[in-house]
Amino acid sequence: MLDSVNSLRQAAGAGPLILDEKLTAAAATHSRDMSVQNRPWHFGSDGSSPVDRIRRVGYDGELVGETISETYETELETLAAWMQEETTRRVILNPEAERMGFDWLQEPGGKIWWTMILGS
Repeated sequence: MLDSVNSLRQAAGAGPLILDEKLTAAAATHSRDMSVQNRPWHFGSDGSSPVDRIRRVGYDGELVGETISETYETELETLAAWMQEETTRRVILNPEAERMGFDWLQEPGGKIWWTMILGS
């Protein structure tokens, strides 16, 4: 996913992202939580926001944005869908982003919960 995102960013004139373990931990937590709630949204079951989640894992940079999805698709199909939507495309291509966290959870039935978090 990181290589694909960085290719898209390069084509748009934005700098490359570095995979960040803290943002990835926050993304993993949110993917699991969306599965438990059975709905794709940006707030945790405890009311936490994306900013709350990155602070909990010790990330001290700024949140640039979060993209989420509930699909049965591959990561590249999910990225393509995000790029078709203006709001998620702006997050992915935001030139202020420097770091990326990414994770997913697949349920036994095949549904996949995706979370990407970008930070500066």
